[in-house]
Amino acid sequence: MAVARRFTIRGRVQGVFFRESTRRVAESLGITGHAINLANGDVEVLACGEPAALDKLAEYLADGPTMAVVTGVSSEVVDIAESGEFDRFVTG
Repeated sequence: MAVARRFTIRGRVQGVFFRESTRRVAESLGITGHAINLANGDVEVLACGEPAALDKLAEYLADGPTMAVVTGVSSEVVDIAESGEFDRFVTG
Protein backbone atom coordinates (compact mmCIF):
# COMPACT_ATOMS: atom_id res chain seq x y z
CA MET A 1 0.00 0.00 0.00
CA ALA A 2 1.62 3.22 -1.17
CA VAL A 3 1.78 6.27 1.08
CA ALA A 4 3.12 9.79 0.59
CA ARG A 5 5.41 11.88 2.77
CA ARG A 6 6.78 15.38 2.40
CA PHE A 7 10.30 15.92 3.72
CA THR A 8 11.95 19.28 4.27
CA ILE A 9 15.72 19.10 4.50
CA ARG A 10 17.70 21.97 6.05
CA GLY A 11 21.39 22.80 6.00
CA ARG A 12 23.85 23.08 3.13
CA VAL A 13 21.64 21.16 0.72
CA GLN A 14 21.60 23.29 -2.42
CA GLY A 15 24.44 23.24 -4.91
CA VAL A 16 25.74 19.89 -3.62
CA PHE A 17 23.84 17.50 -5.96
CA PHE A 18 21.26 16.78 -3.24
CA ARG A 19 18.27 16.64 -5.58
CA GLU A 20 19.96 14.46 -8.20
CA SER A 21 21.37 12.02 -5.66
CA THR A 22 17.95 11.85 -3.98
CA ARG A 23 16.38 11.05 -7.35
CA ARG A 24 18.79 8.16 -7.85
CA VAL A 25 18.11 6.74 -4.38
CA ALA A 26 14.35 7.18 -4.79
CA GLU A 27 14.33 5.42 -8.15
CA SER A 28 16.35 2.52 -6.74
CA LEU A 29 13.69 2.16 -4.02
CA GLY A 30 10.72 2.36 -6.42
CA ILE A 31 9.65 5.77 -5.09
CA THR A 32 7.98 8.43 -7.23
CA GLY A 33 7.67 12.14 -6.49
CA HIS A 34 9.97 15.16 -6.65
CA ALA A 35 12.89 16.97 -5.09
CA ILE A 36 12.88 20.75 -5.43
CA ASN A 37 14.91 23.66 -4.09
CA LEU A 38 13.00 26.08 -1.89
CA ALA A 39 13.64 29.82 -1.87
CA ASN A 40 14.87 29.73 1.74
CA GLY A 41 17.72 27.30 0.90
CA ASP A 42 15.96 24.11 2.00
CA VAL A 43 15.09 21.17 -0.23
CA GLU A 44 11.60 19.66 -0.36
CA VAL A 45 11.17 16.00 -1.21
CA LEU A 46 7.70 14.67 -1.91
CA ALA A 47 7.90 10.89 -1.95
CA CYS A 48 5.25 8.29 -2.80
CA GLY A 49 5.90 4.60 -2.24
CA GLU A 50 5.83 1.70 0.17
CA PRO A 51 6.36 2.64 3.85
CA ALA A 52 9.57 0.60 4.17
CA ALA A 53 11.02 2.30 1.07
CA LEU A 54 10.13 5.74 2.45
CA ASP A 55 11.87 4.84 5.71
CA LYS A 56 15.04 3.98 3.75
CA LEU A 57 14.79 7.25 1.84
CA ALA A 58 14.42 9.12 5.14
CA GLU A 59 17.66 7.52 6.35
CA TYR A 60 19.42 8.75 3.22
CA LEU A 61 17.99 12.26 3.54
CA ALA A 62 19.41 12.58 7.06
CA ASP A 63 22.93 12.53 5.57
CA GLY A 64 22.54 13.30 1.86
CA PRO A 65 25.43 13.26 -0.59
CA THR A 66 29.04 13.71 0.48
CA MET A 67 29.18 17.50 0.08
CA ALA A 68 25.91 18.17 1.91
CA VAL A 69 25.68 19.24 5.53
CA VAL A 70 22.21 18.29 6.76
CA THR A 71 21.19 20.10 9.94
CA GLY A 72 17.61 18.88 10.10
CA VAL A 73 14.89 16.88 8.38
CA SER A 74 11.19 17.25 9.04
CA SER A 75 8.58 14.92 7.67
CA GLU A 76 4.82 14.86 7.37
CA VAL A 77 2.39 12.34 5.97
CA VAL A 78 0.52 13.68 2.96
CA ASP A 79 -2.78 12.41 1.62
CA ILE A 80 -1.72 10.50 -1.46
CA ALA A 81 -4.60 12.03 -3.42
CA GLU A 82 -3.30 15.52 -2.55
CA SER A 83 0.27 14.66 -3.49
CA GLY A 84 -0.60 14.49 -7.18
CA GLU A 85 -0.01 11.85 -9.79
CA PHE A 86 3.60 10.83 -10.24
CA ASP A 87 4.80 8.10 -12.55
CA ARG A 88 8.48 8.77 -11.84
CA PHE A 89 10.77 10.83 -9.61
CA VAL A 90 11.69 14.27 -10.93
CA THR A 91 13.86 17.18 -9.84
CA GLY A 92 13.04 20.81 -10.31
